[in-house]
Amino acid sequence: MEPVLIVLVVLVVVAFIALIKTIQVIPQASAAIVERFGRYTRTLNAGLNIVVPFIDRVRNRIDLREQVVPFPPQPVITQDNLVVNIDTVIYYQVTDPRAATYEVASYIQAIEQLTVTTLRNIIGSMDLESTLTSREVINAGLRGVLDEATGKWGIRVNRVELKAIEPPTSIQDSMEKQMRAERDKRAAILTAEGNRQSQILRAEGEKQAEVLKAEGEAQAAVLRADGEAAAIRTVFEAIHQGDADQKLLAYQYLQTLPELAKGDANKLWIIPSEVGDALKGLGGAFTGLTGNGGGANGSAMAAPSAAPAAPPAATQVPIDPSAGPRPLDTDTKGSARPRIDPLREYRKSDPE
Repeated sequence: MEPVLIVLVVLVVVAFIALIKTIQVIPQASAAIVERFGRYTRTLNAGLNIVVPFIDRVRNRIDLREQVVPFPPQPVITQDNLVVNIDTVIYYQVTDPRAATYEVASYIQAIEQLTVTTLRNIIGSMDLESTLTSREVINAGLRGVLDEATGKWGIRVNRVELKAIEPPTSIQDSMEKQMRAERDKRAAILTAEGNRQSQILRAEGEKQAEVLKAEGEAQAAVLRADGEAAAIRTVFEAIHQGDADQKLLAYQYLQTLPELAKGDANKLWIIPSEVGDALKGLGGAFTGLTGNGGGANGSAMAAPSAAPAAPPAATQVPIDPSAGPRPLDTDTKGSARPRIDPLREYRKSDPE
């Protein structure tokens, strides 16, 4: 009995092991390669799969999800002979498990080495400034080369990112000084532009104020001139309406003469020749008042009116020696000549 029992136990164990070898459960987003007598047979997908025990062998299981692999910093020489350390990150995904298993021994190591060599080729044709400012260009170049090379390996490179670009310490100090100088320059330019705008606005405001002030003064002068013209017109009309005689005009003329001598700039004053006519008019007025007595004085006063004498010559009367010189009317020989009086011309035109 014991040998038979041992055989039965052995058969049960072998059947259990065969059952385990026959049933293969593959998780989601994974794949397995099946080899029969060392030769590729098929690829097991996610789910329950049955294989021939002790004949088919599951070689390895491959994750079909997108993988992220960071690579350590790699020293790269730029076109201007500067060594920079660049960290890269690769995002890839296995699209063909059979090619990833049989086309390359280790696709992770192959991608790393291909990334390093491609990165050196791209950075070697760029200077430091272009390297620091052309991340998108470098990423696109790396992705194109890696995607083309890893396609036959059953790998698709989705993205390539430069994690860090570290230039030498001395270059970093120089770059910081340059950036600080650029910021100071922009600040100085902005300050000067602000001062310029403020000065322009201030000048425009002052200009508008001066223009408005000048317009106000011009309007005031026009209104003042209109008022004076209206006043003169009113006085002239009042004189004509009152029918003033020559005696009254002569008296007003003599009262106006002292006003001509007023002023700080008057040094000499020319007495017009019309003063004699005004005095004659006043003398006639007094003769009319005293002529009724018929005395000798009346005859003496009336005598000059019978035979008018020649107009007296212009006489120079000093007014204020401390004042400045006053321009005089002179003839061609330099002697003073009487000025034309508008009141005399008015009396000549008036029949009275």
